[in-house]
Amino acid sequence: MQPITQKKIVVCSIIMIASLLGAIVISSCSPRAYQTRRQPLYKRELAKMGYTIQVGAFARVENAARLTNALKQRGLEATYFVARAGLYKVRFGNFSSKQMAKGKALSLKSSGIIEEYYIVSPNDYAVSKRGKYGVKYLREELASTAKSFIGVPYLWGGASWDTGFDCSGLTMTVYQLNGLTLPRLSQEQYNLGVPVEYSELQQGDLVFFATSNSHQVSHVGIYLDKGRFIHAPGMGKTIRVDSLSNEYYAKRFLGGRSYL
Repeated sequence: MQPITQKKIVVCSIIMIASLLGAIVISSCSPRAYQTRRQPLYKRELAKMGYTIQVGAFARVENAARLTNALKQRGLEATYFVARAGLYKVRFGNFSSKQMAKGKALSLKSSGIIEEYYIVSPNDYAVSKRGKYGVKYLREELASTAKSFIGVPYLWGGASWDTGFDCSGLTMTVYQLNGLTLPRLSQEQYNLGVPVEYSELQQGDLVFFATSNSHQVSHVGIYLDKGRFIHAPGMGKTIRVDSLSNEYYAKRFLGGRSYL
């Protein structure tokens, strides 16, 4: 047996490093490997909602918005939504146990902030029923929730009594109401999702646009079907349905993202 020289050790080390680098390059070019890398990110960051508190049955959207803002000022995640035509409710908080949610609700009730309340269990959300009914069911629920917001006014950042939804606020709220927590900003939502080709977009996926002067993400909507999507288009406008084939959006389309 020949003795192992320092030169041989160096050569072997180079070969091993090259092999490892080659494996990394190959795996990063593989769509399957890319999906595998992204799935743990989904599991870590697209977290399931815990217990939340639901209150109100407001006939006026302004009243639901006022309560939403009052709760936000107390450091609580809050949103209002359309329970049915002409009726708005408010949902807030994200608690790890029913006891914690109830304790917070009782505290707010004694302070006169809220009146009657209902504790929403994680099992009440559509995402918890995915295992039983399948991902198609969850996608249909996301689309249905998005449609319920059509006609609600837009307001960037949602900071006044007549709070509406900015584009990423809408997508975040739609996902929250179905039991999933998205990041607040459109760029963060874009970074989190798994890329989807235009021809493979499905209900509930998000579609992103560069509507400012830069080529960065500045707008987001929720995909429906046949090229249609729901979004909050801008100040002075209401949430509506538009088409990806529209010249304005076609020129600014950056891609789709899936979270399911």
